[in-house]
Amino acid sequence: MVSTGSTTGGAAPTGAPAPTGAPAPTGLGIGGLARAVRTYLDHLSVERGLAANTLTSYRRDLRRYQQYLAERGIDDLGGISETTVSDFLVRLREGDADHAPLSASSAARTVVAVRGFHRFAVRDGLATVDPAGSVKPPAPAKRLPKALPLADVEAILEASGAAGTTLALRDRALLEVLYGTGARISEAVGLDVDDLDAVDGTVLLRGKGGKERLVPVGSYARDAVDAYLVRGRPELVAASTAASTGGALFLNARGGRLSRQSAWAVLVKAAERAGVTRDVSPHTLRHSFATHLLDGGADVRVVQELLGHASVTTTQVYTLVTVENLRQVFATAHPRARDQ
Repeated sequence: MVSTGSTTGGAAPTGAPAPTGAPAPTGLGIGGLARAVRTYLDHLSVERGLAANTLTSYRRDLRRYQQYLAERGIDDLGGISETTVSDFLVRLREGDADHAPLSASSAARTVVAVRGFHRFAVRDGLATVDPAGSVKPPAPAKRLPKALPLADVEAILEASGAAGTTLALRDRALLEVLYGTGARISEAVGLDVDDLDAVDGTVLLRGKGGKERLVPVGSYARDAVDAYLVRGRPELVAASTAASTGGALFLNARGGRLSRQSAWAVLVKAAERAGVTRDVSPHTLRHSFATHLLDGGADVRVVQELLGHASVTTTQVYTLVTVENLRQVFATAHPRARDQ
């Protein structure tokens, strides 16, 4: 006689509801796994209120996870271990016959979906263990800072401000300071006149967390600031309706302190006049400052101090740029580097 799976004291068939009064299961069959995923997605939609596009991404990621589990012969939440989830992450990065390898950011998004699902399953009593809790999403690859070629920087500096105007003097001084010191945009617009020491050739920058640092100012930036202080700033002060400018170095047309947004616009307009088509921001000048220093032979720890980085590891990303430049030069110049 063929067993129907309904013998007294036996387990309920896979996917069947547990008998009344039975304890909550620690795992679910494959049908139950699909129901758990649907319940989780409903939770994200109704209780968390995620957008439709985000839900579509979660649904796609969890469907791929279910397919992977089925390939491994795992039909129960209780059969999933930390190794299972880790191996799934490896599969995501390597790809398979049906899926191309995922980038670190795309794989990380999928792992986040899986981690959220397992955390939900434990919280709702569908499982007793979270096998994904210790599996960390892959870190995204470091993006190399986009430094401008020196010729582009010089063209932008030359094109700063409408020629012959008071604001042209201010704009040239601002951009020379940004590139000449590696200052953040907030540090530059926060400068007061007294922060510059013409005798020592230094400027006092106030960085993140109120940390201060003295940075040398090159002759080009000093000359531009001097010209602005003598012929430009006094006119802006005269135009001010306020009783005092507060000692701000860089002023707007009404005599108030220049804002970050206005300083950003100064750079964008200069880049347009110079015909530089790449996206340019104040941080681009900071990147270029650091990269050009390292290309010129500066020590990375010196650049760290100039940029105001708390850790040298933050600065070392710029060394990747210079190494890439070295590779390009080597590949084109060394006789044993070229392809045969």
